[in-house]
Amino acid sequence: MKVAYVFWYMLLYPLARLIVPCVVKGRENIPQGAVIVCANHTNILDPVLIAYAFGRKCQLFFMAKAELFKVPIVGSIFKTVGVFPIVRGETDINSIRTAMKHLKNGDKIMMFPEGTRVKEDDLVAAKSGAVRIAAKMKVPVLPIHLSKGKKAFKQSKLVIGEPYMLQTPTDKNYAPLISELMDKIHALEFRS
Repeated sequence: MKVAYVFWYMLLYPLARLIVPCVVKGRENIPQGAVIVCANHTNILDPVLIAYAFGRKCQLFFMAKAELFKVPIVGSIFKTVGVFPIVRGETDINSIRTAMKHLKNGDKIMMFPEGTRVKEDDLVAAKSGAVRIAAKMKVPVLPIHLSKGKKAFKQSKLVIGEPYMLQTPTDKNYAPLISELMDKIHALEFRS
């Protein structure tokens, strides 16, 4: 998978740099080893910008909606570069197991807590999957904020925050943890 990831990275990098130039801050906050990377999601290009922020030597395993794997060519490319599907609207045990397997192997996985692209004026309740997995696997969460209103040939910004650890709540109420994560993501906007 690493070879395919690097191949697609090198193939698409020059095009992406030209079409969606992006200033990245906070690369020094990327930890070694397993981590769950979580970001806000406003544009179809967000995964590409995040992958480029991490560089070709630091493969991210993205969790993406299962419907994308049915798109010809796109689905095949996703499989070769380590993107794995999640069935939205239900508890997808296979997706959770895949994420946990990657984390056990010391990999970095990328999840969008809101579960979908969110327009600038919309409010979407974030899902608790990322914080649940992070707490269970005892791995850090790395918040990222991407600037809104991305347009072709207009510079965007990506800020990588500091990783932090979560504790499994004794009452199994993950709502405060997901609120904390989204607060950390949105707080990075003011540093961008």
